Amino acid sequence: MGAFTLLLLAAASVTQAHFGIDYPAMRANTLGSSRNSSYSQWLQPCAGVPGNLTDRPITPWPLEGGSLKLELHHKWTYIFINLGLGPDVGNFNYTLTNPFWNSTGNGTLCVPKLALPADLPIMDGSQASLQVVTVGDSGNALYNCADIVFSVNATALEGDACTNSTGMTLAPVVNMADAPADEPANNTNGTDTPNTGAGAVNGVNTMGLSSMMALAMTFALGMSL
Repeated sequence: MGAFTLLLLAAASVTQAHFGIDYPAMRANTLGSSRNSSYSQWLQPCAGVPGNLTDRPITPWPLEGGSLKLELHHKWTYIFINLGLGPDVGNFNYTLTNPFWNSTGNGTLCVPKLALPADLPIMDGSQASLQVVTVGDSGNALYNCADIVFSVNATALEGDACTNSTGMTLAPVVNMADAPADEPANNTNGTDTPNTGAGAVNGVNTMGLSSMMALAMTFALGMSL
């Protein structure tokens, strides 16, 4: 196999390892050859994209929690969603995925509504940023951010605007040791959904492996240190 072919395969592998945020709008393009050379999804907290860009998109988001749409390229992915308040976030100290998620399948994943902490100090016009952290089969964490402004006039995505690729499933990652005796942690009947509010993604593929959960947490929690 020639050196050029090996180079193409390596580039394809790197591209597939990355992910995108379709909604809310990603802070900057961290995918593809057109991205700023200083941006890298390997860099926390936001792929090297500063939070004070003057031309960054800021998406109106409902005060009770809004939608999230991702483009994922792994066969399975651990997902952590974190929130930081303010116009230029330095600390993503609110988690919106507790427990964090395991998605399976490649393509579009859309969650109609992310539930927010009950005591979140926000009001109409409050600015914030969402941080999405993914951990794939390589064990490495990838980071992207999206900037939002809470608005009483904003609505969550509905209908065809929030659909998922065929075969895409999503479930919370739980520790089998913590599951009640009469409720097995690995449910495959397709009835359970993550704690994301109404209309969560259909399907379940829960992984109850304590060691893998600890590993993923180690990578993802680096985001706010």
